[in-house]
Amino acid sequence: MKGRKVFEAWSFVRIPPRNRPPASRSLPPVILLWAVFLLLPSSLCADPFGDYWYQGKAEITSYDLEQVRYGEVHPGSAVMIFVTEDFSDEKHVKLDRPERSPEDAVKVLKLNATRKFNTGIYTYSMMTSVFTPVYADQHPHTLKVTTTSQEWCGHTFTQLNRKTNGYRARQYSYFERESDRDLTWRNGIPEDEIWTRIRLSPDTLPLGKVKIIPGTIFQRLRHKAWGVFDAVAEKMPNPVDASLETYTISYPEFDRVVVINHKRDFPHEIESWEEIEFVGRGDDRVEMTTRGTLKKRLMTAYWRQHNLEHIPLRAELGLDE
Repeated sequence: MKGRKVFEAWSFVRIPPRNRPPASRSLPPVILLWAVFLLLPSSLCADPFGDYWYQGKAEITSYDLEQVRYGEVHPGSAVMIFVTEDFSDEKHVKLDRPERSPEDAVKVLKLNATRKFNTGIYTYSMMTSVFTPVYADQHPHTLKVTTTSQEWCGHTFTQLNRKTNGYRARQYSYFERESDRDLTWRNGIPEDEIWTRIRLSPDTLPLGKVKIIPGTIFQRLRHKAWGVFDAVAEKMPNPVDASLETYTISYPEFDRVVVINHKRDFPHEIESWEEIEFVGRGDDRVEMTTRGTLKKRLMTAYWRQHNLEHIPLRAELGLDE
């Protein structure tokens, strides 16, 4: 990506005839190209996307979490880890040696999003992984979404895989009414993709009336029928902070609204979000909101920081407070 931008910038540079050396004393083309490259303004050579996402580190952000469950709001913590990696287009797994199968390698932005909160005596631990191709002109759809949920009653696993005709969805659950399912949907954008799409290019977010596959964590916690639903998506300036944009998805069938506040400028960091829904029935039906609010952010190669000496890094993210 960086090399392509440099070449495009160089192609618009023209050396005036009077400054060209005589033909008999012309410089070798490679030396001439290098000389022109050195004279280019740094702004023409800059590649903010590559400098940020291809620096060999992950962006880790912690959030204070207020999670709606069982008709109450429970305090907890959430973490979002964004990092690029090489992904197999055929197998939908991370490639160990992408250089051995370059034709199968797809550069993706991976999101691992965790939520941990207590409900009374026991703990919920949930995690969603999203794998969205960086170059949408080659691969326009998220390739894979997985979500796991663990709590003292049991655990569930959900997976979406992109196929030529849509998404294949599989769910494995401890609970009888959910049990094991294998479904295919021919249209619909995964709600879980919105988080990675914001980071890659907010201008590509769907707007207006859209078909959405509701978020896998929402589906797990609310036990709603799984499928593709009508929604309305909007994007607007944040009314409080001029540096932010606000993206919303409204589901009329669920009386549910997802609100994501992200930085307007690159790299479009996610600062907070809300999931507004109605809980209960009849006269007991009330509006409740799940919230995630920015705590701390760190850019680091966490996969190398697994020893006791690295434990203080958790304090930098406010994870043990």
